[in-house]
Amino acid sequence: MRAVAVMRAPSGRLAELGHGDLIGRLARAELSIDDPRVSEAHAMVSLRGTALKLLALRGRLVVDGALVSEVTLAIGQRIELAPGVPITVEDLFLPDEILGLEGEGLPRQPVHGVLSLFAKPRPRLEPGYASDADLVVWGEESRWRAAPRGQPPRELAVGDVIDVAGLRVGAVAIPLAEAASAATLGGSLPLRIVADFDTAKVQQGQALAVIAGVPARILCELVALGGPATWELLAGEIWGSDVEREQLRTRFDMGLSRLRKRLRQAGVRPDLVVTTGTGHVELVLREGDVVEDRM
Repeated sequence: MRAVAVMRAPSGRLAELGHGDLIGRLARAELSIDDPRVSEAHAMVSLRGTALKLLALRGRLVVDGALVSEVTLAIGQRIELAPGVPITVEDLFLPDEILGLEGEGLPRQPVHGVLSLFAKPRPRLEPGYASDADLVVWGEESRWRAAPRGQPPRELAVGDVIDVAGLRVGAVAIPLAEAASAATLGGSLPLRIVADFDTAKVQQGQALAVIAGVPARILCELVALGGPATWELLAGEIWGSDVEREQLRTRFDMGLSRLRKRLRQAGVRPDLVVTTGTGHVELVLREGDVVEDRM
């Protein structure tokens, strides 16, 4: 119950990639490619509608000789990350439904890859493994496991309910289309966004938000990435990798809160930047919105 693409690296290694999984030079990338021509976070798999797409992040994608910013994945496809560095799509698994989790204070959310759940101060899911999490969930197409803190792993299937630090968390089935990230949403007045590394301007009608500092960096990094990204990836771009994870999360949350506050104060819609509940952050563009990347 997970939408995945089986990708082959230039080395011949196979990897299963789902929504939010990275391809790049980073050792922690789901498909790590040790080649200086490949960016650290080169591309990311994203579930859009009922299809899996590959989005260019810090690198290029070439399909059939054409440079593209995103591509809908299909079996047999050959995608070049750099000249002589191809990856191929060996298989696709797109089920009608995927596994999700829900509980009191935890809206229904799809499960992708490895997730860590924290019950307090408010229930939240984060991508990846965290040793201090109250629950860790991981798995593959048809087999999922869950390990509450201090307990051995157990099989996880639709209909199961687990007590997580006093929070009852249920495993549910979510239709694939409902689990996808929406590329656009309906709206009224369009936005014009100008991103310039450490400053940004967001205009909606007569309302204008001029943003600087960390809030601007968050917005500009989302513009540069061109798709949803984990908070860790964004925070790493802003503060580097030497800051402790908890401190990094605190800084990022404060910066995101300031960004939303600045948008509200200016009368610009604050839902421009949203979090998915699984640690991903996304720039939500509506029909007619214009983005100018000056970085």
